[in-house]
Amino acid sequence: MVIVKTPLRISFVGGGSDMKDFYKKRNGGVVCTAIDKSVYAIVKERFDDMIYINYSQKECVEDRALIQHDLVREAMKIAGVEKGIEITTLADIPSEGSGLGSSSSITVALLHALYAYQNELVTAEQLAMDACRIEIDVLGKPIGRQDQYAAAYGGVNKFIFSSGDKTERIPVAMDRAARRKFSSSLLLYYTGITRKADNILSRQKKNLLDENKFEAMIKMVDLVDPFTAAMKKNDIKTCGDLLLKNWELKKNMANGISNNEINDMCQKAGNAGALAWKIAGAGGGGFLLLVVPRENQNSVFEALKGFRELPFMMEENGSKIIFDDRSYSSK
Repeated sequence: MVIVKTPLRISFVGGGSDMKDFYKKRNGGVVCTAIDKSVYAIVKERFDDMIYINYSQKECVEDRALIQHDLVREAMKIAGVEKGIEITTLADIPSEGSGLGSSSSITVALLHALYAYQNELVTAEQLAMDACRIEIDVLGKPIGRQDQYAAAYGGVNKFIFSSGDKTERIPVAMDRAARRKFSSSLLLYYTGITRKADNILSRQKKNLLDENKFEAMIKMVDLVDPFTAAMKKNDIKTCGDLLLKNWELKKNMANGISNNEINDMCQKAGNAGALAWKIAGAGGGGFLLLVVPRENQNSVFEALKGFRELPFMMEENGSKIIFDDRSYSSK
């Protein structure tokens, strides 16, 4: 049996520029961090030749091609696993429509566990590249490349995306005190709204053909370096200002990124002392990220008491094997 733990992520500024429709014309850039909320992939050898898959549904098939869970099916293909296996996926949060990159984290976790099951050691770079290949190239999902890299590497990073599907990772160095203070100023609240990110992302991808939308994305990328510099200085006020600018630009990228319910949550948080806010991920629902100074947090807790908070901290580790017992295996 192999168990892999892979972190989720939150993105601060530049999200959307990791789509090929943007970075094939101009370099994209994102600042994001892994968080201490995770997904898990469990892989266990079976005595028979069946394939069992456990997630929100249960599958039992004789042939890999019959698997309905597309991420499991394609990860098994890449890792070279055909049959005689049981796979289970678990998550700390709602696994669909969270905006925390759960789909890509699950893909990375599956690949990591299946490679380990095959006694293959792979790098974070390889996991990220394979996950991008599955989600973007094979399955044709209208997503970018930051989630896969954030999940595989962990930590706080600036990613630069360029033509040729090149992704450069630049770790954001923060001392422990600065990291702890910055992380403690971030709050996540569940909006209670689930949505299919693909619908919004498809519209956003299409809208990148519009010159004004493309220019708006350039402005979001231009926030990456100032935000990174403010993080390193632990300048919460500047980070909040830049995050809010990014949110105002992002809302205009496609219909459905915000709505009346989300706007109401943002207004309540702002009135209670939040400096900035944005919906995590594609938008339309999932989790709302807030930047709130410690002295204002009790007021925000009270203002948003009707919503569920997800306490979290930034996570240094990327995808990792947390249990490995294959002494019985002949593989």
